[in-house]
Amino acid sequence: MACNKISKKTVERVQEMEVRFDSLSRHISALKEALAEGGMKEDFAILQDYMDSGQWLKDFEADEKGKLPASLKRGVLSEDGLYDLLTEAREILLKINW
Repeated sequence: MACNKISKKTVERVQEMEVRFDSLSRHISALKEALAEGGMKEDFAILQDYMDSGQWLKDFEADEKGKLPASLKRGVLSEDGLYDLLTEAREILLKINW
C-alpha cells in the first residue's frame, strides 16, 4: 500500500485522533481503577451523614473555641471544604451515572 496517495491532512488527523484515543484510554483506566478501589460510596455517605447530622457543626465550633489540639489535621472542618468536596463528588457521580 503506497502512502503517497494519502494526504498530509489525513495523516495529521489520524495522528491527532491517536493522541486523543490514548488520552481517553488513560482517563478510562484511571476511572476504572479509582472505582475498583471501593470505599468511595461509603466515604461519601459517611461524610454526608456527618455534615447533615449536626455533628460537623459541633466539631467545627469546638475547633473555633480552641478545644481541639493544634496538631490535629482538620481539613474536614474548613468552612467550605466538606461541602465543596461533597458537591464535587456528587457532580462526578452524576456524570458517570454511578
